[in-house]
Amino acid sequence: MFSLKNKKAVVTGAGSGIGKAIAVLLAKQGAEVHVIEISEEQAAGTVSEITNNNNKAFAHVCDVSNQQAVLETFIKIGAINILVNNAGVAHIGKADTTPEDDFDRVIRINVKGVYNCLHAAIPQLRAAGGGVIINMASIAALVGIPDRFAYSTAKGAVKAMTMSVAKDYISENIRCNSISPARVHTPFVDGFLQKNYPDNVEEMFEKLSKTQPIGRMAEPEEIAALALYLCSNEAGFITGVDYPIDGGFTTLNN
Repeated sequence: MFSLKNKKAVVTGAGSGIGKAIAVLLAKQGAEVHVIEISEEQAAGTVSEITNNNNKAFAHVCDVSNQQAVLETFIKIGAINILVNNAGVAHIGKADTTPEDDFDRVIRINVKGVYNCLHAAIPQLRAAGGGVIINMASIAALVGIPDRFAYSTAKGAVKAMTMSVAKDYISENIRCNSISPARVHTPFVDGFLQKNYPDNVEEMFEKLSKTQPIGRMAEPEEIAALALYLCSNEAGFITGVDYPIDGGFTTLNN
């Protein structure tokens, strides 16, 4: 089950965290994985981990917010079977405390970046006779999260794009779903805590973990396992669905 043998997958933002975990797992299950990442060093690190395990991967340094660069990258990659739109940035702020430049940056990367990859990838999915798209949304698209105005706005757009693409391409054998994680323990979280709470990292880590009713953050590999299922033939009847993976956050936080 869940074999991706003879499949070609593209994972954006796969240099660390969730994207890296997804890229590594898809490769382990047999896919040829193309890592799109703005950091050459991080892209190389993911590809090295995959190839050291005798699986196949290639790195592409690309800014997903630059449409011409994205188009050129996908033309170079050619026909694909899987696209995972994972690249994105976080932001903290309310509507009246978010500077215009910050808002524009979040929208440029988290919304336009997803659009750019969809725009470039759909012809390549079509060339392969169809395939699967996974967009990384967030529980911030589903419920109110304090101080996440721009981020929530962007992830709400990603969820809406997912439904639109699922509807538009269902007759072309292209499935499109989204994943909405709660807090995931990634290098970003560790960096955030070190920067903002250098004197009580452990206490704040525990506090953030407890915001999920299950009592902990997710691990990137748990998000990757859901992505693998949705990319596999076993999920062939699933399209136009958003999957919260949140330790009970959206339903049990009463």
